[in-house]
Amino acid sequence: SSSDDIEDVSLFDADDEVSRRSKKSKIRHPVASFFHLFFRVSAIVVYLLCEFLSSSFIACMVTIILLLSCDFWTVKNVTGRLMVGLRWWNQVDDDGRSHWKFESRKVSAQGHKTSESESRVFWLGLIICPVIWVIFAFSALFSFKVKWLAIVMMGVVLQGANLYGYVRCKVGSRKNLTSMATSYLGKQFLRQVRHWGVWQPS
Repeated sequence: SSSDDIEDVSLFDADDEVSRRSKKSKIRHPVASFFHLFFRVSAIVVYLLCEFLSSSFIACMVTIILLLSCDFWTVKNVTGRLMVGLRWWNQVDDDGRSHWKFESRKVSAQGHKTSESESRVFWLGLIICPVIWVIFAFSALFSFKVKWLAIVMMGVVLQGANLYGYVRCKVGSRKNLTSMATSYLGKQFLRQVRHWGVWQPS
């Protein structure tokens, strides 16, 4: 569908004043917003405090895996649809071929606009937490904590999958994602060239 048919909070151009004025800051789904952060933040907290909370590695591992699994299901099936009007899933056709679907809610299908506050909560939680798990992965690797590496990689994979899926929903196809990244890097390069041209001594 064309970009005119899609209504959602901007992911990269958050300074658009026109878009800001068209959004409301009220949290429309407080329960969904709470659980969007609860499971993923709880998994991180348990990982950090595991040695203080329990001496059993198995108990900590099971708890973290359960929290990560609950987070994956909640974000994929509930909070993305309610908070930002996005959803992604896998569909198998009659021939047994697997197809990935990435959808963004259309304006005509909405009864109200997406809340700006909810969108910020959604995207911040979606982006920051996988970055933290990546940091944990490097920390576990360089400190030779091999037994924790499998848990950390599960956090990276599960939360990274949701991040990738929703970014695909937001920006469209992989081609659009590549062109958007290229355009952004091109703008940054031109900005630096302009800055150098202005400040370079004659």
